[in-house]
Amino acid sequence: MSTPTSAPVAGDRDSAVAGDRRDAPATLSTFDLDAAWELNPKVALRPEPFGALLYHFGTRKLSFLKNLTVVGIVRSLAEHDDAESALAAAGIGAAERALYVQALTALADSGMIVRR
Repeated sequence: MSTPTSAPVAGDRDSAVAGDRRDAPATLSTFDLDAAWELNPKVALRPEPFGALLYHFGTRKLSFLKNLTVVGIVRSLAEHDDAESALAAAGIGAAERALYVQALTALADSGMIVRR
């Protein structure tokens, strides 16, 4: 298991389509580990040797995930009742938890993951 080396790249938020919850980025205060999350249906995840590329078809944002563990967590979010369970299933311990929460928060903030 590896730890994040960098946060996902956040793009321009002004291009989000008003009124569409799946395009509008969440604010940092709305990320909740006890909520159910999933990869935004408007986002394509393409595995790469370094991690993955995320492309949002609604906002045309491109993000890079440079950590295979984060990629695995993002892929598994829909299989878990909440983000906390996804972190636990990935074996994220207390010492590394803050880094992974920061990565998930950045993905929620950019609209790459959304509440289910």
